Parts: sequence; structure tokens; C-alpha cells
Amino acid sequence: MSHLRRIWHGYSSRKWDTVSQSEGSAEGVRLQKVLANAGVASRRVSENLIAEGRVRVNGQVVTELGSRIDPEVDLVDVDGQAVQLDVSKRYVMLNKPRGVMSTMKDEQGRPDLREFTREFDERIYNVGRLDGDTSGLLVLTNDGELANVLAHPRFGVTKVYIAKVKGEVRGSTVQQLVRGIELEDGPIAADKARILDVSRGTSLVELTLHSGRNRIVRRMMAKVGHPVVELVRRQFGPLHLGPLRTGEMRELTKEERGALLTLGREAEAQK
Repeated sequence: MSHLRRIWHGYSSRKWDTVSQSEGSAEGVRLQKVLANAGVASRRVSENLIAEGRVRVNGQVVTELGSRIDPEVDLVDVDGQAVQLDVSKRYVMLNKPRGVMSTMKDEQGRPDLREFTREFDERIYNVGRLDGDTSGLLVLTNDGELANVLAHPRFGVTKVYIAKVKGEVRGSTVQQLVRGIELEDGPIAADKARILDVSRGTSLVELTLHSGRNRIVRRMMAKVGHPVVELVRRQFGPLHLGPLRTGEMRELTKEERGALLTLGREAEAQK
């Protein structure tokens, strides 16, 4: 059982053991200091957040300013958003170019992610994959537990793709994609689908999926008679590619890290 899973499974039985044990001793770190060190807010503002009942530790609301926690063990969230306490963890967004393989070492010698990760002191890895011909949003991290949760098909993290396809896609085709189609490895349906543009024998289609099956967008569009010409992933869970250019990467913002960690904790709680 993973470290996060042990914590989540202990919620119902611990009844706030971590904080109650440390409140009457010098052990642990004051909660407002932890929040300030994590960049949530200044210590004074963090005290206000606690007093207003907006801070939880291990799922329980804390309003006592003298509360102490163990930042290496306890899980903290503010207004329902997870707070990153382990500063050794790195979370990076890459707009992966076409032709780059989603691996740290391609056995066939093709371009891979080492081109983008060598600048980091930490060893960071990709969360899930994009095939070589697909560009777009790829998350890189050294948080192995979170990466495994987010990439696991069981938890169905939502992804949004923009596909340029051959032919003029009609509304009936979009309805077919949402209702579901049969592929060689089983049925599949888009969570959402819509036509963005139709011109000169091609169409732009936005597909929202929670499936992580291999080359799923390409296979779905080929099945309905519109092979993919170009494919970009614009969104992964709560993360949006935004204006990040192809081949560029950046650290996730505090808000993005919180959203990603929240998603990971919710998935862990389902195990």
C-alpha cells in the first residue's frame, strides 16, 4: 500500500490523531508556518485562513492556530485545493513536438524526452504518453506515486485533443463518436465532441476522452471515416496548454500543482 494510500485509508480511524497529538507538545511545525513556507500566503494571512475554517489536515478542518503538523506525513489543503509541502518534487509542463517519443530512452534512436530533461538536477519522467506523431501537453515529474495514479486507466483522467482530420465532419459523425463506436479492442465513446472548423476538405474536431488506450483518437477518427492529419493534446486533467509554444516547457504554477495534487489524492482515495 502506497504512502498516500495509507494516509487516506486512515482518515476514518485516526480521527485527527496527527494534529491532536502534536498540539500539546513541541513536536511538528505550526500549521501557519507550513502554509507560509509552501507559498500559500504570508503567516498572518495563513492564520486568517485557519481561523476561517478554510484549512484541512488529513481531511479534517483545523481552526486552532497552535496546531502543529508533520509536513513529511500530513496532507494539507486550503479551500479544497491540495498544498504541496514536499519541495523536492518537481512538476513541469512540456509542449511535446511531433517526432519526439514519450520515453527517456528510445531503443530505436529516435528523438526522446532526454532533450528536455537534461537541464534538471532531478530525474523527472513523463506522466503517460503521446505517440510520436502527436504534439501537445505532457506532464513531467519526479513524483512517482502521483505519476502512477494519473496515468492509470482506472482513474480516467480527462484529456482534450484537437484533431485535424480528412474530410468534412458532420454533426451525425460527432453524435456517433459520443454514442460510441466499436474498435478491435472494445467499444469506446468520447465524453464530448464538437466541430471547430470545416474548410478545404479537412475539419478541426475537439474530442474529450478519459480513456488512455493507445492511439485512441486516431483509431476513433479512422473508424468514422476521417483519418487524422494532425493531433494536439490541449488539456490533461486540470492543466491547459495555453500559449506554451511547441518545444517549450515550464514549471507548473502553485495553483496548477495544487489542482494536480488534488486530483491525485482523490484518485488515491478511490483505491
